[in-house]
Amino acid sequence: MSEIKTTPKEEKAVLVKAEVMNQLPSSEIQGQSPLHHADLATLASKGPKQGGVHLREHKLLGHLTLRCNQNDEAQKAAVEKVLGLALPLSPLTSVESENYSIRWLSPDEWLILVPGLDAFDVETKFRAEMPGHYSLVNSSGGSTVLEVSGDNVVEMLKKSVSVDLHQSEFPVGKVVSTLFAKSTVIMRRTGDLRFELIIRRSFSDYIWLWIQDASREFGLVIEA
Repeated sequence: MSEIKTTPKEEKAVLVKAEVMNQLPSSEIQGQSPLHHADLATLASKGPKQGGVHLREHKLLGHLTLRCNQNDEAQKAAVEKVLGLALPLSPLTSVESENYSIRWLSPDEWLILVPGLDAFDVETKFRAEMPGHYSLVNSSGGSTVLEVSGDNVVEMLKKSVSVDLHQSEFPVGKVVSTLFAKSTVIMRRTGDLRFELIIRRSFSDYIWLWIQDASREFGLVIEA
């Protein structure tokens, strides 16, 4: 087998090359969330208005997974330039602005949520600004976001996760990746009685059915 030799200039070209594809469908194609079949809008308009657990789907958001070096000042500066937010470096924390939010997943991995129509533009800006070795993966179609809230939301979640939900252990802004029933979620507390669940498309129907059953004794309100 012959050895292929490259010049420093060629090696640099290889390092900076990236395949970028606009995954946004044309206006002729209807975007459908993982829970499109559940017709939550109709359930919200015709269903109960009072109950101990409220559910809302934040559908069709852009999901970008970033992996980079948290000790690289140039990379951290590039992230802040693109998003207007500094990477959260403390384990299990998150930051957010009006349009963007970032969740710490591991010492070199973060999940970024952006408005769905912005995902490709944000990805393109990252390609232009980020130096060095990093990875940015657009997995927008593979997940959705459920917001659960209400007076009995903690009791419902206690049936579903083994995480300590007391506010002293799980304050607002905290993020965990954990089992939800027999599936997995990325869960973040966004208020005293409000949580965000990022769930995989393949398990969305299972989790939707589980939440209905776990909320039965409290009453489930679907919000549009």
